[in-house]
Amino acid sequence: MSSAEKTVFDVFVIGGGVNGCGIARDAAGRGYSVCLCEAADLASGTSSASTKLVHGGLRYLEFFEFGLVRKALMEREVLWRMAPHIIWPLRFVLPLHKGLRPAWLLRLGLLIYDYLGGRRLLPPTRDVKLASDETGDPLRSSFRRAFEYSDCWVDDARLVVLNARDAADRGADIRPRTKVTKLERHNGHWQIRVENRITGGSDEVQARFLVNAAGPWVDEVLKSGMGRNDAHNVRLVRGSHIVVDKLFDHDRCYIFQNADDRIAFAIPYEGNYTLIGTTDKDHHQDLDKIEASVDEIDYLCNVVSEYFEKAVKPDDVVWTYSGVRPLYDDKVSKAQEATRDYVVKEEGDARTGVLVNIFGGKITTYRKLAETVLGSVEQALGARGAEWTEDSTLPGGDFAPTEFADLLARYGRTYPFLTAAHLQRLLRCYGTRAEKIIGDAKSLKDLGRHFGEDLYQAEVDYLVDNEWAMQADDILFRRTKLGIKIDKNGQNRLRRYLSG
Repeated sequence: MSSAEKTVFDVFVIGGGVNGCGIARDAAGRGYSVCLCEAADLASGTSSASTKLVHGGLRYLEFFEFGLVRKALMEREVLWRMAPHIIWPLRFVLPLHKGLRPAWLLRLGLLIYDYLGGRRLLPPTRDVKLASDETGDPLRSSFRRAFEYSDCWVDDARLVVLNARDAADRGADIRPRTKVTKLERHNGHWQIRVENRITGGSDEVQARFLVNAAGPWVDEVLKSGMGRNDAHNVRLVRGSHIVVDKLFDHDRCYIFQNADDRIAFAIPYEGNYTLIGTTDKDHHQDLDKIEASVDEIDYLCNVVSEYFEKAVKPDDVVWTYSGVRPLYDDKVSKAQEATRDYVVKEEGDARTGVLVNIFGGKITTYRKLAETVLGSVEQALGARGAEWTEDSTLPGGDFAPTEFADLLARYGRTYPFLTAAHLQRLLRCYGTRAEKIIGDAKSLKDLGRHFGEDLYQAEVDYLVDNEWAMQADDILFRRTKLGIKIDKNGQNRLRRYLSG
């Protein structure tokens, strides 16, 4: 391809996690031309390996991260309004544990948590007498009192994909499984070589503004793409989770204190399971080999077994997942003390080509991070449009946060052949865009080939055509979580279908 033929974008984003896709969406919505490249699948790294929470981070108050907590708390209801199909309220039960944080300290922290960040729809903290409340039933009888407070759940991988989908709908060029192999400044632009990891073909594009949102690989991009072998900006901290069969029947979650000052969550998960996490352990291994260690599994089992009447053992674990948080390296001594706030470092100028590197960050504050980066884009390239995402909706989320039950009932009348569980899963994944999957179907047979559980060809085809799904794991563990439930035969049928 000659220099004259190279595509020139206003903004080029490296990294298809929540930060990269959020930036691409915001930029495209303001009228900038955008290209995003992700070396693997969208959300295949840290952004699909979180504890699935939109939260302020109650424990960050102990580290005096009041600015971060306030910013995150104010985003909870903003994100809930944006995507009420994949984000919804949760209530967390925090049992008092003798010998750990006293009741007055927890109550004070929760008082600050309730009023620090613009809570409107979410209910406030309340005291719980565990002996007379159903949340006390699965706990040991020695736990008598708890506090219950609000945060939100999010399907993290779907949040990423929906941001990418909306960015593409607004004109962005989204390229998963496309690796950046070279970066250099040339005549006031960034000259970027990319390689398609499926076909092996390469391409060159140009951009006026470059965003390095590669998450744990942010330093690697600087090293491999620009030859900056001294790049060391992030502290890699692994967070691991375990999934076990359902431990309780109610819809509340638990947050448990531990003697090492860490906390662990136990959260209802995918109907039949309980999600337990997370750990904070410095990660020094290969980034392509991120998995829960035996020690981490034992640790999580031991923490929750101190609270539940029935002990959780490693043999009970049906699935694990791990992610590496790319925290900004602020040289603190403990992994859990490293800041979770994002840090944005800008290099260059409009004349030579601007580079913005992103370190750290939380899913909850991804939208604010995007606005911060767009401020830099505007300074370098000129303003094209005002901030817009706060009052927007993500694809499928065009209904009020409190109307999901009404949506479920309406779809139930329209598609009576779907079970309540199947319909709820579809609406929780796709919201109003579930219509694009079900279409004019009058029976399950009309949805095409069956791959196990409630996964049918119509949904698979939609994900391939609209959400960049290429391989079975993209569908089984990121676009959905059906990989936990579908047996090997069903998974192999899906693989054959996708490869054929």
